[in-house]
Amino acid sequence: LSFRCLPRAIAGSTFQIGDGVRFIGTTSTKQAPVETTKVPLPSSVPTMEMAKSMPLSCQEMDNTSLLTLSALKVKDARSEVLRRHIMSTDNVPYEEACKTFDKISKYNASQFTEYTLPYKVGIGVSVTAGFASFPLCFYSPVVHWFNKGYVTTDVPEPQDLETMLEVGSWAWNWMEPPLGQISFFLLCLQFARSQIQNLGIKPYTAKILELRAQKLVKMFPKYNAEIVSDYSKVQSLSKNFF
Repeated sequence: LSFRCLPRAIAGSTFQIGDGVRFIGTTSTKQAPVETTKVPLPSSVPTMEMAKSMPLSCQEMDNTSLLTLSALKVKDARSEVLRRHIMSTDNVPYEEACKTFDKISKYNASQFTEYTLPYKVGIGVSVTAGFASFPLCFYSPVVHWFNKGYVTTDVPEPQDLETMLEVGSWAWNWMEPPLGQISFFLLCLQFARSQIQNLGIKPYTAKILELRAQKLVKMFPKYNAEIVSDYSKVQSLSKNFF
């Protein structure tokens, strides 16, 4: 019997291969059908136990979930991590830890408030300039006043200034250069800022947050420096606008 014929041997048949060597066929050409059972899939609808066990705030989360959210720079998560760290460090209950946390939070909020002045000036100037641009472009009395005091260009004929759009077309002769130049200047600053970040250099805001965090760590050296620093960096520079 050739070895090429062995896979075709009928199950239970005996063949002689050489002296004293026998082969018993075990492979059958007819295979029994394989029975499959369906595994029930888990229900996609949450159960009552799942709904009741769902945490509704960071205070109800376990440490693993809390640290995960803290790594994602979630403000409430980092605050809760600091509270629990105060509990373990001072060996006090949660209520006492919250009192210490409030002291840390108030001190952190009181630092570097004067460094928010450039932001507040920028907000005031941009909002004022934005609203002022409408009467400076389209309101005839304001346009005439501005032209007389700062531009001194020729005034068109009255029939050419009968509508707001005609007034705007006249005013745009001197409004376009400064507005275009300011827009280009801001675009260049934005590009420069992106290149500074590509070099790994911290811009103004990140630098101020880093300095504030370092000062908070020095003020409360008892607690883990990384936890205190991470908490400080995600807090706002100013809680009140003005």
